[in-house]
Amino acid sequence: MTSTQESARPVLPIGQAVGQAEASLTRLLTGVLAESGTSRETYLGLQRLTALGGHATREAYERDLSDWLQLDGPAARRLAGDLVAAGLAATEGGEIRLTAPGQALREEILAASAKITGSMLATIERDDLETTVRALNEITRRAREIPARPTTTEETR
Repeated sequence: MTSTQESARPVLPIGQAVGQAEASLTRLLTGVLAESGTSRETYLGLQRLTALGGHATREAYERDLSDWLQLDGPAARRLAGDLVAAGLAATEGGEIRLTAPGQALREEILAASAKITGSMLATIERDDLETTVRALNEITRRAREIPARPTTTEETR
């Protein structure tokens, strides 16, 4: 008597597993952002300002945008300016801070995202999720300590 067994899937390398999860979650976020009429760059700008405690010097915020979002100086200044022009952030005395409308938009996007991912994550053990987040935070910290390699483009070949 023969039995057919499903072949076990190989364990993915960490980079591939994280990349696939990131791509899948980005696809879901893209839909939420489209529904709210918010660009990905605006959302990420709000996220970075929140990560800085909701306020920072304009210089520190633009440096953070450059670092985390890989924007050059003019693009980081433009994004900060766009947030201010849209009323999502405000500047005063060399500082930039999240406004109530900026906070509300961010919370709206997070709530809409949670509606989509909530049931998906509800079936995963809380301890497993906490371990995953801790591991990803540590991987991020360690990866950021490694100097970036120059990128090759057609223009530099």
